[in-house]
Amino acid sequence: MKLLKRIIFDLRKKSKKLIIIFTLISSLLTSADHLLALSQSEGEKLFIQHCSGCHVNGGNIIRRGKSLKISSLKRNGLDDPEKIAKVARLGIGSMSGYEEYLGKGGDQIVANWIWEQAQKAWIQG
Repeated sequence: MKLLKRIIFDLRKKSKKLIIIFTLISSLLTSADHLLALSQSEGEKLFIQHCSGCHVNGGNIIRRGKSLKISSLKRNGLDDPEKIAKVARLGIGSMSGYEEYLGKGGDQIVANWIWEQAQKAWIQG
């Protein structure tokens, strides 16, 4: 009988630990989704503030061949967010860099957002 009580006690104790672990994991996943959403909205905000003047809806009012559309990005060797972030930070050709305006990490945030929009053909929604 003592053995049975001990087993039941251990199971209850372990199940409480499992519940705590699952709760923590769930909380972390929810936080990660929230951070991703914040990052996406921050990327859009940075784009609107600093990029949309020339890159309206992913285009380019200065040089048509240098748009942010997926085909143009790939043709120009900017086929991942890291490369786009470098251009946003340092500039390229006649485009100046925006490192001081985007803030620390802002280049990566806006680049991720641009890459996502390019993947969706700049169709919002």
